[in-house]
Amino acid sequence: MTLSLEGDMTEFLKIGEGEIAYDVTGEGPLVVMVPGMGITRNTYRFLAPALAAAGYRVATTDLRGHGESSLGWDSYTRTDTAHDIAALIEHLGGPAVVVGHSFAGGAATIAAAQRPDLVSALVEIGPFTRPQKPDLGGLLRNGHHRRGMTRLMGAGLFRSVGLWKSYLDHAYPGVKPADWAGYLSALDEDLRRPGRMGVVSTMGMSAPTDAGAHLGGIRCPALVVMGTRDPDWADPRAEADGIVAGMPSGLGEVVMIEGAGHYPHAQYPAEVAAAMLAFLKERTRA
Repeated sequence: MTLSLEGDMTEFLKIGEGEIAYDVTGEGPLVVMVPGMGITRNTYRFLAPALAAAGYRVATTDLRGHGESSLGWDSYTRTDTAHDIAALIEHLGGPAVVVGHSFAGGAATIAAAQRPDLVSALVEIGPFTRPQKPDLGGLLRNGHHRRGMTRLMGAGLFRSVGLWKSYLDHAYPGVKPADWAGYLSALDEDLRRPGRMGVVSTMGMSAPTDAGAHLGGIRCPALVVMGTRDPDWADPRAEADGIVAGMPSGLGEVVMIEGAGHYPHAQYPAEVAAAMLAFLKERTRA
C-alpha cells in the first residue's frame, strides 16, 4: 500500500536496524515535516504541496512503526524521533525548517535544541511538548475536551483502531477534508496491520518530559500553531502560550486557527500555510 503524497516516490533511510520512509517534493530551502502518532505522513497531503509551490523543498516522513517505516525498533520516544529527524536532515543536506505535529512537536523541539546546526526554524502544530498536569476541572468544564481524552486514552489502552478512529472524528470538529472517507479507510487498513496499534499505544503512554526539558534550549525561531477547538487541551491557547513561555525570550510566537481541532493543517491548510509562510519569510530565502 502506498501512503506517500500523490505523485511522490517513497524513499527509505536506514537508521540502525530500521528504516524510515519519506518522500521529497519541490525545490528550495528544506522543510522536514513529521506527523503525530497514529497517522502517516499523508496528513500533510494539503500543506506540503502549498509549501512546495511557494519555493520550498519539502520532505514528509513516517514515524517509526507507522506507514511505510519499519517496525521492531528498540524504543519509540520523542528523543528517538528527534534523532531520526536529525539523520534525515543530514541525509538530505540541511539545515532545515522542522515541522512537528502532536507527538512529533515534542520531538522537533528536542532536535532543535540538540542539533542547532541542522534546525534553522521550528514549527509545532498542536504539540505535546510539555509534561501534562491532570486538569480535573478542565475535564469537568469542557465536555469537548473530556470526550476527546476518553477516546484517546481508550484507543491507547485497548489498542483499538475503532476507538482511535472515533477520537479522530472528534479531533476534526466541524469541517472535515473532502477526502475524509478515503483517508480514514486507508488509515484503518494501515493500523490493522500486526504491531501498528502497539506502537501507537507505546507512544501515547510516553510523557513528553524529554521534550519539556529541552524547551529552554532551542536557539532558533519557533511558531506554535494551535486549533481553537483542539480537544486535547481544556484551554488550547493557554497550552500554546505555556510552550512559548518555556522557550528563550523572543524566539516563540503563537498562531491560533479558528474552528480547528487537533489537525489544523488538514482542516484549514490554506490558513496554516499562510501562517507558516509569513513566519518563514524573514527566516529563509525561498
